[in-house]
Amino acid sequence: MKLSIIVPVYNMASDNKLSFCMDSLVNQTIKDYEIIAVDDASTDDSLHVLEGFKEKYPDKVRIISSKENLRQGGARNLGIKEATGEWIGFIDSDDWITPDYYEKLIKKGEETGADVVGCGYSVVGEHTFNIGEEIHDISPDQVGVLTSEMRHRFLSKNGSMVMKVYKAELIKENNLSFPEKIFYEDNCAGPVWAMYFKHFEYVREPLYYYYQHDTSTVHTITEERCCDRLKVSMMMLSEMKERGFFEEFKTEIESNFTTTYFVNTLFSYMRIPHKKLSFVRNMKKTMVKEFPAFRENPYYGTHMDAEQKKYVDILMKNSLRFFIQYSLLWAYRDFKASKSKK
Repeated sequence: MKLSIIVPVYNMASDNKLSFCMDSLVNQTIKDYEIIAVDDASTDDSLHVLEGFKEKYPDKVRIISSKENLRQGGARNLGIKEATGEWIGFIDSDDWITPDYYEKLIKKGEETGADVVGCGYSVVGEHTFNIGEEIHDISPDQVGVLTSEMRHRFLSKNGSMVMKVYKAELIKENNLSFPEKIFYEDNCAGPVWAMYFKHFEYVREPLYYYYQHDTSTVHTITEERCCDRLKVSMMMLSEMKERGFFEEFKTEIESNFTTTYFVNTLFSYMRIPHKKLSFVRNMKKTMVKEFPAFRENPYYGTHMDAEQKKYVDILMKNSLRFFIQYSLLWAYRDFKASKSKK
């Protein structure tokens, strides 16, 4: 088998999301591939939709039905265990790809000897194959046989995990997997997996369609999800230490942790209702414990704007002042926005 495509599915039947994704997968131009759809204890019609595709494409579609909701990472792990392909790809069940997506990526991998191949993507808000906002999150200096210097760059920015195809042996020989029963699993898996890439190549075309809608994880911020982001960041830090990468790549790991654990979570959390000062204080306490001089990191500020840097400085001096001042800032902005709509 040339390729295994793993699709974690949870409650994606509505608005044609799952069907549109699966249609793009069963119509791939590459030959000799399987689609492993993992129904993650869906409570809607998702399993029925998958069964319809399996009935129509019995030689392509396999279904794994999990009785327990393992979240996206756990569903992917189930798929990895069952995959028989030489290459493994992941796709989110509300996204879709061009018909030649896997043919182009695998051809690039086989021509160059790469063990991982990525591509650009298009951000869209409707089911279409028209190109929306085109994004390339990999730079030219990250492509090729990975030296230690290039690996440092990969840790700073390793791109999305779904816009890549991986040699199966890379995953299985290094015991790579995803955190389970938790959101933001890629925040842990992405940096850890990147440490094992030997040769990375990139197709500079927007072959993947990233669908943004109201129920997307990026648009649904709750305290529970903020807690999950903190947990997976700690998992990433722990794995890097256990796998022996921490000392050599400490600067980049610190930068990654600062962004995912602290900055992104902090400013997301401060926008939810009923936020707690204690949550912010605990986050700050852990940040200072793990990386007391994080603001001296040469990468610090790369993924922040001037306002965020200003408010982090305020927080590090006085948590209460930050909490009140930032809350008032957004209360005023929300008030102005609501008046402008009238």
